[in-house]
Amino acid sequence: MKAFTDFMKEKTVLFDGAMGTQIQKLDIDPGILPDELNILQPEAIINIHLAYLESGSDVLTANTFGSNAYKNAGRRYTPDELISAGIACAKEARERYRAKGNTRPIYIALDLGPIGALLEPSGHIRWEQAYELYREQVISGVRAGAELILIETQTDLAELRCAVLACKENSSLPILCTMSFERSGRTFTGTDPQSMATTLEDIGVEAVGFNCSFGTKEMRPLIEQLLKTTNLPVMVQPNAGLPDEVGEGFCFDPFVADMKYFVEQGVGIIGGCCGTSPDTIRLLHEMLKTAKGERKRNKLPTRICSYARTVEIGKMPRIIGERINPTGKKAFQEELRGGKLDHAIREAVRQSQEGADILDVNVGTSGVDESELLPRLVCEIQSILDLPLQIDSSSVQGIENAVRIYNGKPLINSVNGKEESLSSVLPIAKKYGACVLGLTLDENGIPETVEERIRIAEKILDRALALGIPKENLLIDCLTLTISTDPENAKMTNEALRIVKEKLGLCTALGVSNISFGLPNRNAVNQAFLLSALYSGLDLPIINTANGSMIEAIDSYCVLSGRDEGARSYIAKYADKPQTRIESNAQTTLYQAILSGMNAETLALTQELLEKKSAIDIIDEDLIPVLNDIGSKFEKGELFLPQLIQSSQTVKLAFDRVKQELTAENTDGGSKGRILLATVEHDVHDIGKNIVKVVLENYGFEVVDLGRDVPAKKVVEECRARNIRLVGLSALMTTTVASMERTIRLLKAELPDSFVIVGGAVLNSRYAQEIGADRYAKHPSETAQLAQQFFEERGL
Repeated sequence: MKAFTDFMKEKTVLFDGAMGTQIQKLDIDPGILPDELNILQPEAIINIHLAYLESGSDVLTANTFGSNAYKNAGRRYTPDELISAGIACAKEARERYRAKGNTRPIYIALDLGPIGALLEPSGHIRWEQAYELYREQVISGVRAGAELILIETQTDLAELRCAVLACKENSSLPILCTMSFERSGRTFTGTDPQSMATTLEDIGVEAVGFNCSFGTKEMRPLIEQLLKTTNLPVMVQPNAGLPDEVGEGFCFDPFVADMKYFVEQGVGIIGGCCGTSPDTIRLLHEMLKTAKGERKRNKLPTRICSYARTVEIGKMPRIIGERINPTGKKAFQEELRGGKLDHAIREAVRQSQEGADILDVNVGTSGVDESELLPRLVCEIQSILDLPLQIDSSSVQGIENAVRIYNGKPLINSVNGKEESLSSVLPIAKKYGACVLGLTLDENGIPETVEERIRIAEKILDRALALGIPKENLLIDCLTLTISTDPENAKMTNEALRIVKEKLGLCTALGVSNISFGLPNRNAVNQAFLLSALYSGLDLPIINTANGSMIEAIDSYCVLSGRDEGARSYIAKYADKPQTRIESNAQTTLYQAILSGMNAETLALTQELLEKKSAIDIIDEDLIPVLNDIGSKFEKGELFLPQLIQSSQTVKLAFDRVKQELTAENTDGGSKGRILLATVEHDVHDIGKNIVKVVLENYGFEVVDLGRDVPAKKVVEECRARNIRLVGLSALMTTTVASMERTIRLLKAELPDSFVIVGGAVLNSRYAQEIGADRYAKHPSETAQLAQQFFEERGL
């Protein structure tokens, strides 16, 4: 049988449909998790696979979606046992299918679903733990005979990227990746299709796309966007409808018609998710007999991204903020030596407000272990901001450690023409699919001629291409020396910039302020040099974003050069309003500190408020309003999950400080009410519940968290023992909604005055009503609002 990567090039690949939908139709003990059926009822799983093969599937997705050690902690089977049995079931189905005389190629995919908990700093799973969970599954899948790996239903780009690295470093199997999106056009944690594509394009996966999410109609704009932003094969496995309580989904003609449209637009891999069945796959198989599509090749720009924002380089100048660098800053250096990051976080937030598109991140100073502190700072900044980062370090280990855990596609600063640098830094850029900035210097220092700088740039380019790094992932810094030593330095740099752009076709970056070192009135020189460099081909000026005249010079250049067509951006920014630039010494408010996740500032500002007003007034007038605003921004898509969680954790610091004051004053600062939370029996996902817990606690409620996989009887017993009547239940799996319904029925029978709020990806208001819940909450802040209403109405 030919390699799957070759098979992909020959035809539109047809995956199978939903496993959960088919399992839900079976009469099985609700205490059995889907993956455990591989061992307990293998014939049932084999028959599901066989039905999909007979419908025309080219790939069988093994029943291993939940086979990780986190989800199966404390249960009867290990991940290795579940995966081995799952692959064996798929193999047996293939053998039975072939025994009937069918000889077409059939491939078996190891299916890797989400861990079931968020990675730090949003959650409690460390990156290394997540990697180990996926590594264990990959090794088991390879040993069992999987022929490719499908990483699916991911909502967190950091987790997906971690899973990809675990697959790459522990197998040579083809890797296909799909994420699940919300109606906002982003995933649950804020990733958009372009950032997903930018991150995965060069990291070594074979396909990228969407699964689950919603139906084909809502998925159409996402697919159209993705097809324009990647040259990887695009994979689409939409829902045909969430299964109801008996496991029946639906598949109307528009589903097949839409899928045909996707194929004709260039989608190369299709299949089905929730609600699809062998009948669905049969319809798709018939459709593929006539549908013809051409996979278009895009000219992709140089680009880097965070988990939620992509910055394209070359069309417009993009600004790199330079201030997170301890060189010459004694106070910052001392903080870093003490392991503190408060100054760096403040600078990150301020530069974001001042207009930076990218942040340079550097912790290099004596007495600091960059290999430990640099990735920590990257993680902290990414928890509060969605700007892409430039990883800046002279430590190769520091660079790799930071790039490894980076959530998105970073820019590495830097490589140069020295052999030691070329051989150590370029492989990191290749392995992690990162962009890299090349400095035109070598063992002899910075050349004194344009020709020598271009020679070094060509050397770096040749070595990058030889490693398989695409040209778009290399940028060049032609460097500049102060004109105090040689007035030709500015001319030399500009000429080198021009040649790199015109001859080598590469994007460029430059630290602008070096030109004026040693001169008075440096800002005037910097501004003039910046404009000349922009006209010579500079794409990424590295500047102090607090310098308003430099920002204005860039905006003016865009108008004068025609890049800002019709001066639209310039007019929108400057017309009919005074200059609102935030200077570095601007006073930060408590609201801004909390919203930006600035812990030290939040505590300091809370202390200042305590000297002016009562603790109760601070809670009512400052903290609760900011929580409400954070929740509103999240629901509107103005904040993403990492910022929501970080802001919630930051505001908790303020609450804790205020509560200390309340206790000292003997004032009633106690709980606003007690709420019990639980993920229902047989469900091992607790991401949503944990987020709700943080938000509820910040609103002043006492939360009793029973964890995940909680039997209905235990929920009732705890409610009775603690006199709790407000209960929040969570379920993420379609197969565990029945457990939620049983829990609600038992609560209502044993404690008739109990009030149940439910949430989870498989639920909606109608479904919640059908299973007996009192309310459905889509967002954490909605749960808090319902809790406030509950206790107010009862006078509690």
